[in-house]
Amino acid sequence: MTRKPWSRLVLAALALSLVAAACGDDPNDPGIENGGEEVTGSLNISGSSTVEPITSLVAEKFRAENLEVEIAVDGPGTSDGFELFCNGETDISDASRAIDEEEVAACEANGISPVEIEVGLDALTVIGNPANSISCMTFGDLYALFGPESEGFDSWADANDLAAEVGGNGGFPDQPLTIVAPGAESGTFGSFIEITLEDIAGEREQPDDVLRTDYQSSGDDNVIIDNAAGNASGLGFVGFSYAEAASDTVKKFEVDGGDGCVAPSADTVIDGSYPISRSLYIYVNPNKLAENPALEPFVDYYLSEEGVASVEEVDYVALPTDRLDAAISAWEDAKA
Repeated sequence: MTRKPWSRLVLAALALSLVAAACGDDPNDPGIENGGEEVTGSLNISGSSTVEPITSLVAEKFRAENLEVEIAVDGPGTSDGFELFCNGETDISDASRAIDEEEVAACEANGISPVEIEVGLDALTVIGNPANSISCMTFGDLYALFGPESEGFDSWADANDLAAEVGGNGGFPDQPLTIVAPGAESGTFGSFIEITLEDIAGEREQPDDVLRTDYQSSGDDNVIIDNAAGNASGLGFVGFSYAEAASDTVKKFEVDGGDGCVAPSADTVIDGSYPISRSLYIYVNPNKLAENPALEPFVDYYLSEEGVASVEEVDYVALPTDRLDAAISAWEDAKA
């Protein structure tokens, strides 16, 4: 099984926290935060499995400096996270897509006005086996393999005719097709559909919010990686961090969004040339600021130099300076 790409870093941060614990109440210890008072309390964070590695590492760093704070971080999926958040069950919701109108309404019905904070960038990465002969796919190709009209295709070659109809390159090999990809609870699922499939599905009067239903869905990105790495017919998509951690055990397909084939990378996300890029977020419940003394210091830390460094440390893409400044301003406004 592929080790989570951020686990080594989290373990290192945990080691730092143990060292800090040995320091006791040294007045020079950086754990004395929040205007000279030690931070206490607990935080419950849930949501995106894509953002979970970033938040987990930030949490371990924060804990190393604030030993009296307990932090639980879970990654069941963006949609599941928003459900908990809008019910008031979590302090922060990790999200690999922006909150939608129905979720905002659910939050507001419970008196919650979510504070949206962009924390990083991601390249949705289409992966397959290194032995696969295909190197680049258009949105039409992706629609022919993943879309609602590909239902029942059990060979890559079965998608060739549909690919030709929708502007794809086709040329898929005559070999079994085994898709393992995120399920509907995942923000990665929603982002992939919105960016690559939605327009084609709408033009063809097909459902524009689903993948084909006959694939194996998994909330564990490592299962998706393992399918591509260990299966010559494997296909899926994951966040950039997981694909990078898998290294050359998987093929990372280039994607042509209309301007030529582009490989996923930090540079192509930042310059906007990679066509399946997206923002990563945390959402904060402002109602909990008064009642939870750990919440404001934690988000402050998340947006500090040490906190935002975690984005690149787990192989995602750091925000450009202007967007990070906007995220910090949004948080400062929420606290005012």
